Parts: sequence; structure tokens; C-alpha cells
Amino acid sequence: MVWQDHLQRLVDGTAGALGLSGRTLTVRHRARLAAGIDALAHKAALASEPEASLARWIIREAAAQIGVYPASIDGLYRARGRGKTRNDFTVPAMNLRALSYHAARAVFRAAQRRHAGAIIFEIARSEMGYTNQRPAEYTSSIVAAAVAEGWRGPVFLQGDHFQVSAKRFAEAPLKEVAAVGDLIREAVRAGFFNIDIDTSTLVDLTRPSIAEQQQLNYNLCAELALDVRRAEPKGVTVSIGGEIGEVGGRNSTEAELRGFMDGFNRALGTLGPGRAGLSKISIQTGTSHGGVVLPDGSIAQVSVDFETLRELSRVARQAYQMAGAVQHGASTLPEEAFTRFADAGACEVHLATNFQNILFDNLPENLRRTMYAYLDKNFAGERKPGITDEQFYYKTRKNAIGPFKSDLWGLGADSLERIRQAWEKQFDLLFQRLNVADTDREVEAHVAKTVVHPSLEAYLGAAGVSEAVGDLAD
Repeated sequence: MVWQDHLQRLVDGTAGALGLSGRTLTVRHRARLAAGIDALAHKAALASEPEASLARWIIREAAAQIGVYPASIDGLYRARGRGKTRNDFTVPAMNLRALSYHAARAVFRAAQRRHAGAIIFEIARSEMGYTNQRPAEYTSSIVAAAVAEGWRGPVFLQGDHFQVSAKRFAEAPLKEVAAVGDLIREAVRAGFFNIDIDTSTLVDLTRPSIAEQQQLNYNLCAELALDVRRAEPKGVTVSIGGEIGEVGGRNSTEAELRGFMDGFNRALGTLGPGRAGLSKISIQTGTSHGGVVLPDGSIAQVSVDFETLRELSRVARQAYQMAGAVQHGASTLPEEAFTRFADAGACEVHLATNFQNILFDNLPENLRRTMYAYLDKNFAGERKPGITDEQFYYKTRKNAIGPFKSDLWGLGADSLERIRQAWEKQFDLLFQRLNVADTDREVEAHVAKTVVHPSLEAYLGAAGVSEAVGDLAD
């Protein structure tokens, strides 16, 4: 069957919601589209090629026609850096690793109740590997969820930790940097108009001065930022973040922030004169990705240095007109801690692991046992001496998400609804504590309303890239 036949069959399967004339798609009935988007989302996630790519294109193009479109949060962040917006909210950047379509529906329901427009959906380079979700698929899941829940306006999709592997860089630096550049272009084509470049893995603390320690970090970040600028569509300024300290290391300092930013701005000014720079900066304040797992499987209490977060956010705004500092690895903090991010002026906080925990806590026991048996067989090498079963499964279970993606989509209605309700409760709590209620007004005032229609040719040509991701951060 040729791809045109696949495309026509997908359109015919929408019960009259969509029409097709040649390569031109039209939305005929919005309500029917919202009601039938589940089937398209399912095919976008699980179908074979070219059907999967065609379903992804249909979702994004149909959504754009009814006013749901990927966007950049850059305008809002720039306004915040100039003091033109509220500074009392922290944007949640949510990594939806599993059942992304269903999780995003829970996000949109919670967000609409609180009029929370400033929310970001993201996925890291590492997560794309072990969850088996390339950017185009992730975009289709999030945008389809927005359509299903009646969302209108921009949807912020972000490439989280587009990270250079220190190991692979040492072995073949040009090849590793090129791999991240390729990922940037793939992601931007898919509608990721927010990109976090992470070259902090290359900071060399053995060098004598902070500028020298950060030199490779800021030079490569500038080089990759130029790749982003060259890839961005007309009318879109992609929001770009940099990172000065690898999460899980020692806490960042003002001198490091200034050393990185001054070097980055010089480098970008040389490579791409007049090009827009960074809108935010990620720092280390005491957390680690996924938390520290105790022998019983619980998570150790982490002490976040909120004063560092407050001070470096202030410096980022006042000295560099950025939105502020970004907090990574915060998902497993106590609930009461989240109010302190907004109080400290943090512009963004990245959240992932606890959403995954909620999923595994609510899975049917038989599926969870099967997934753990897969880990026993395929990740036995990660069982270190003295590690408990609880620690082993907690640390490795993310690796079962991709191989069991079809099984997760195949959960019964009752199981899916239980998981979605648990997620929605968590999202609602986070939006309340991060104070993003009524940020739809800030988005309306400061975010560019540029609708980028996807290229059918690009989706047909998308092959995806498979790579090892074990040494990359989430």
C-alpha cells in the first residue's frame, strides 16, 4: 500500500471529522475530531511506518487548524527578564515518560481548572531512548491530548537535557556534537520550540580559573545554540536554556554563572552576530535526578539550597535579562517544598520521576511483575553488591517503559482511569504550589502567536534515530 492510501484511510477513520483533497487536510467537525483523537494518538504511538508518521502529521496539522499549536515560551521569559511580568510563579516542565497522551490529558484538565497557561511538556535525549519516543511522536501525544481536552492556544514542547555525553565526546568529539545538532534539527521540525542545551558534562573543575573550567561548556553551548537558531521556523524564536553545573554535583555559584554567561555571549556574538541568546540558566542546588533511593525503596530527604536559587535567579534577571534560574531533579521533593520555588524566583522546575512512580504504584500487579522480570533478565548487571530489590527496581524500571509501551497502551479502561486520576491530582497540586494559576494572561500578553504548519514531506522522511543513552541524564 502506498503512503497516500494510508493517509486516506486514516482520514476516513475519523468519522467525518477530517477531509482530504490531495495533500490538503481540512477539519470539518471539531467536536468529532476531539472525540475521535484517541485512535489517531494510538496509531501515532504504536503503528508501523508510514502509518505512524502520517498519523502524527494529521494530528499536528488538524490541531493547528483549530488553534492548538506548538509555541516558544521565549517571549514570556524575555519579558520576565525585563521585569514586565509577574515574578511569583515557577513554570513546571514535565517529562511524561509513559502513556504520554493519557498523562497530558490529565495535565490539561488540571491546567484548565486553574487557567495555567505557563506549563511545559518536555522529554530528554536519554528518555527518548529508553521510552522509545522520538520528538515527532511526543509532539503528537501532547497535541492530541490538548485537542481531546478542548485546549486552545500555544502548547510548549521542550527538548530537555540535549546533552553531550562526556564519554563519547572524549572518544569522538565532532561526532558527538554532530549527534546533538542532528537531534536539535529533528526536534525543531517536530515542534519543539524550547530547547535546553546541556554541555555542563564538559565542565573541567581541575582547571585553575572559573572561566577556564566553563570554557568548553560555553563554547559548545554557543555552537549548538546557533544550530537551534538556524533551524527555527520563520516567526519563531526558540527559547534556549544553558546549564552551568551537572545535576548531582556541587552547588553552583554566582561566579560560575557569570563566567559561563559572559563566555557564552562572547562566543555566540562571534559565531552568530545579532542572534538571540539564552532565556534561562540551569543550576545545581543540591538535588539529583530521580532522588537518592534508600534500601526500603523510599527516597532520602534532599535539602535544596533555595538561597542559591534565589540569588542566581536574581543575577540571571538583572545582569543578563534572562527569566531566572532553572531547578532540575525536583520531582521527588516533599510537597511543601514546591511553594518555595516560586518564592525564590525560580523561573522553571523540571519534574519527572514522581509521575513515573505514580504509574508504577497504580499498575495492575501482573503487569508490574512482568516488567520487573524483564529488568531482572536484561539489567542484572546493574545489581550492585548490597543493593536491595526495592533499590534495583526503583533505579532501573524506567528502562521497561519502552519495551512495554504497547502493554501500557493496552491497559483496561479502569486501570487507565485510576492512573489518570492519580496523575491529575498530582498535577493540580503542583500547579497550585508553583503558583501558575492565571498565567494564561501572561502567555496571552507575551507569547508570539505564530502557527507553524508541519511539512508532510518532513514527516514522510522521518526515520528516527536509535542510540545508546545509558550515560545521559534525564
